[in-house]
Amino acid sequence: MLTKFETKSNRVKGLSFHTRRPWILASLHSGVIQLWDYRMGTLIDRFDEHEGPVRGVHFHNSQPLFVSGGDDYKIKVWNYKARRCLFTLLGHLDYIRTVQFHQEYPWIVSASDDQTIRIWNWQSRTCISVLTGHNHYVMCAAFHVKEDYVVSASLDQTVRIWDIGALRKKTVAPAEDIMRLTPMNTDLFGGGDAVVKYVLEGHDRGVNWAAFHPTLPLIVSGADDRQVKLWRMNDTKAWEVDTLRGHVNNVSCVMFHARQDIIVSNSEDKSIRVWDMSKRTGVQTFRREHDRFWILAAHPDMNLLAAGHDSGMIVFKLERERPAYTVYGGTLYYIKERNLRSVDLSSSKEISSVPIKKPGATGMNQGPRSMSYNPAENAVLISSDVDGGSYELYMLPKDAGGRDVQEPRRGQGSSAVFVARNRFALIDKASNQIVLKNLKDEVTKKCPLPLATVDGLFYAGTGNLLCRSEDKVLLFDVQQRTILSEIQTPFVKYVVWSPDMENVAFLSKHAIIISSKKLEHRCTLHETIRVKSGAWDESNVGVFIYATLNHIKYCLPNGDHGIIKTLDVPVYLVKVSGNTLYCLDRDGKICTLQINSTEYMFKLALIKKKFDEVIRMIKSSQLCGQAIIAYLQEKGYPDIALHFVEDERTRFNLAIESGNIAVALASAKEINEKDHWYRLGIEALRQGNHEIVEYCYQKTKNFERLSFLYLITGNLEKLKKMLRIAEMRNDIMGRYHNCLYLGDVEERIKMLEESGHLALAYATAAIHGFADTANRLADELGSSVPILPEKSELLLPPSPVLYDGNWPLLLVSKGLFEGAFGDGGTVDEEEDVDAQAWGEEVEISDAVEGPRTDDVHDFENARQDNDEEGGWEMEDLELPTDVGVSENSVTTTNVSFIAPSPGVPVHQVWTHRSSLAGEHVAAGAFDTAMRLLSRQLGIQNFSPLKPLFEDLHIASHAYLPAFASVPVVPLALEKGWTESSGLNSRNPPALLYKLSFLEEKLKLAYKLTTEGKFTEALKHFLGILHMIPLLVVDTRKEVDEAKELIGICKEYVLAIRIELKRKETKDDSVRQQELAAYFTHCNIQSVHVKLSLQSAMALAYKGRNFNTASTFCRRLLELNPNPQTAAKARQVLAACEKNPSDENRLNYDPRNPFTVCGATFTPIYKGSKDISCPYCSARFVPEIAGRICSVCDLAVVGADASGFLCSSTQVRY
Repeated sequence: MLTKFETKSNRVKGLSFHTRRPWILASLHSGVIQLWDYRMGTLIDRFDEHEGPVRGVHFHNSQPLFVSGGDDYKIKVWNYKARRCLFTLLGHLDYIRTVQFHQEYPWIVSASDDQTIRIWNWQSRTCISVLTGHNHYVMCAAFHVKEDYVVSASLDQTVRIWDIGALRKKTVAPAEDIMRLTPMNTDLFGGGDAVVKYVLEGHDRGVNWAAFHPTLPLIVSGADDRQVKLWRMNDTKAWEVDTLRGHVNNVSCVMFHARQDIIVSNSEDKSIRVWDMSKRTGVQTFRREHDRFWILAAHPDMNLLAAGHDSGMIVFKLERERPAYTVYGGTLYYIKERNLRSVDLSSSKEISSVPIKKPGATGMNQGPRSMSYNPAENAVLISSDVDGGSYELYMLPKDAGGRDVQEPRRGQGSSAVFVARNRFALIDKASNQIVLKNLKDEVTKKCPLPLATVDGLFYAGTGNLLCRSEDKVLLFDVQQRTILSEIQTPFVKYVVWSPDMENVAFLSKHAIIISSKKLEHRCTLHETIRVKSGAWDESNVGVFIYATLNHIKYCLPNGDHGIIKTLDVPVYLVKVSGNTLYCLDRDGKICTLQINSTEYMFKLALIKKKFDEVIRMIKSSQLCGQAIIAYLQEKGYPDIALHFVEDERTRFNLAIESGNIAVALASAKEINEKDHWYRLGIEALRQGNHEIVEYCYQKTKNFERLSFLYLITGNLEKLKKMLRIAEMRNDIMGRYHNCLYLGDVEERIKMLEESGHLALAYATAAIHGFADTANRLADELGSSVPILPEKSELLLPPSPVLYDGNWPLLLVSKGLFEGAFGDGGTVDEEEDVDAQAWGEEVEISDAVEGPRTDDVHDFENARQDNDEEGGWEMEDLELPTDVGVSENSVTTTNVSFIAPSPGVPVHQVWTHRSSLAGEHVAAGAFDTAMRLLSRQLGIQNFSPLKPLFEDLHIASHAYLPAFASVPVVPLALEKGWTESSGLNSRNPPALLYKLSFLEEKLKLAYKLTTEGKFTEALKHFLGILHMIPLLVVDTRKEVDEAKELIGICKEYVLAIRIELKRKETKDDSVRQQELAAYFTHCNIQSVHVKLSLQSAMALAYKGRNFNTASTFCRRLLELNPNPQTAAKARQVLAACEKNPSDENRLNYDPRNPFTVCGATFTPIYKGSKDISCPYCSARFVPEIAGRICSVCDLAVVGADASGFLCSSTQVRY
């Protein structure tokens, strides 16, 4: 059984497959009907209007309907699109067991415990016939697929065949039938429309199920007598053919398989059995541990079955449908109908056909699983699962007739594959070896498997094999017996090499991994539904085409992927050449599909930077759609995306993103919305295009920004005009700002005085030296004259040195895509964007807020009478003619200018490439580093790490001082940088903390411990523990050393904390002895163990615990101390042996292995429950769970963590 989908739910009593969609209905004993997508494994909908168990359910074969029947005596017809019950059919008087739609007519047949079968017209919503005759519960009833028959099974131990031909005739010609009807009341029994044709008796107990064969005149039934019976019928009689015995409990359901000569049955004995219909014998049995089976359903077109049991359902196949095949050059070798065929794909001509022997073993899934072709000898290896793994070696004939076919050579072994011109390899599972044989089937060499878990071999070039294990693939040299490389993968089902053998694709159930021939990882794709097959595009190097259950997709070398075509039924790809895709279907037929490769060829050209090809494809192809635009934006080509877009808003967004001011200006004019002008102004300001910025500010009437723009560009003339405009608009603050920008003190004093701010006017006049005005204002103020500060600074802007319009930009050659598409991406040079055009659109009168008409007219008259230029007129917000702004100066010139595109910050590269906390800290991404440490090591207390974070970040950068007004320029320090490194290449950060530095720190901590400076030693050991999470190393050996360092520091921190605790406990001699004893069991260096044993020995002896002291003496002597210490230990031992007893009872048993709790400093003996710190692995009693570890002072005790990560070699791709 090949399980495709499984659910967990209440007991499933009814099942039905949808005819076209990958859906299945399951009716539950709880009263709920579930609609599942078995391909995606998702619950689509649920229907719960029934009261009580729902025992029967069935999809209509063409309408969006299904019918259900339950223990509430109701038959409900549902529309699954509308997600509601359309109507309810009432008439049965007891539980309804099964319901079914007719294939052709608008009928529903239902079986009930009221001992009747009813046929309903669901269009007229009436019962059109009642079939009576059973005298016990009717367990099932079903229409024949083609004939006018109904079969029913009942607990009265009979199976009945009903002829409903009269009912069909009545439906086809109802008027004629009505003329023939007698006036008798036929409502109760439905007249003579359905009559019993045969009654099949033979079961000894109640019959639970009966079913027709779809094409043959056969019936199968299953009953409580644990038997499955096969019946045959003709026009005149029906008889029992045979009985199938094997079930050990009631048979719940039985059916014919639609595509094979087998019978499938399930039972309350928790098994599904498969029977050979011709031999009448059991072929295979599938069992569950605890669940009884109740119902079976078969897909009408596909090789799928479903079974409902006590805790859900399973959708499964009985055997694989994938044909074994291989491709070499343009020839396909495959197996169909017990023949090994070879076909020239280009001409579809069959080259040869060799019959292969049918496996002798009984059971399903015994067919060929894989195939390997040897072009040098024209030989084919076929592997199958027969007898635990076997192979057959065929030498193909040279002529198409196949007259000189040799007898194949057969043998035991799995995963047979050619490895050289005259050698093939296989796995001998008995000896766990790879066996090499020649074409005479003689063993030439044996070598052990590179890993004990290797269970599959694939070709990898002459002399090399790809060895598959559960979570990796190894590249193995069979001659040298060495592993050349490996790659981490999910369980690999198929391996596909590119034609040039430079790339390889590994196909697993839900993933595709692309790598180089040396197993260097290129990319990984994950799919939500099963991956079925794949092939490399021979016309486009690097493109991998693969098929899932319902799509054909592509994968590019950089990991980009997309959908090419949707499939109705799965296919197996064998070859891709240009737009032609060759494949096999599940029946072994060769299909040719035409695909549109434009999309992935376009993306491939972009990846390879073949821009001339990109231009050609844009001009000639039908590329369009949001997906292409989004892809181009994502990959940094918004300028190309412009040529696919006609919508002005989208064009504006792309133009802003690509910095194309000309296109953005044209789109902004079409849209003419304030927000778009604002965004255009920001981008133009970024590029220093002040004319466009000025135009945008005028369009949005943003006078404050406009004034500031004139200030920073030094355009004093226009700034003076802005002052007049502000005065005309009665804008006090705008007027003051403009005065301030211009340095016009007199105007500021006048404005402040006019607005009533006499004190401010006096202060301004006095500070700037306008004594007469100041005295006049002082007289007006009287006693309210403000006191001025002694030291004042003039608020005068610097005078502009030069006013030169737009900023100079980088001089570059014209872009490759500019002008390549006609006028698709630029603005015509003839379009006028001059002062007049601007002035007509933005007028002063439009900008005046709360205009004072008299003031405006006075201002106009004064302006006309004045010969000097006195400010802008009412329509004078446009650019004046002397500026000379034209479209040529704004958008395109003879020489192209572009602003440099900002690069990706180094710290962003570091964080995107790495999942190592140290590199995130170096990049300044403290938040992501903290999340990584929390996830990997369970760290929650980051206070001790704060200074380390800061030091590491600062040390990974150099800081260059610049001008006084410019901030310091940080430069990232990269590891392994050389002068030959590329400008755009980015290496990992150079880090402050190295393993060698920590080892030196460890030596110092050892020395301090030996000297008895425990407080200082503790600081050093804790410092190492706090630095290790930020460590980054290069090799797996260094990873192991770092992990070992964590263990060493943990033991020493624990030991020193115990000793410091002992020194604090002065009044309790018993506790002092316990702590001294625990100290001796810490895993520390021998010299420190000797010192701890001496201390523990002395304390125990003084406390008159002579027996315990003697154990310390013996342990000390075993460590070969110096002569003086040894002599003293022997003296103490001799004294203790005279009185081998303990005066005080200690919580210490040296004979029972234990660890010391890092918080309570009590022993945790072997077998006791404990928890650990996810970082330092210190052990604690369970009560400490959830607290910060008292050993490392970082992690939460008992927290879940993925593990210590300090090297890129630990990361799985």
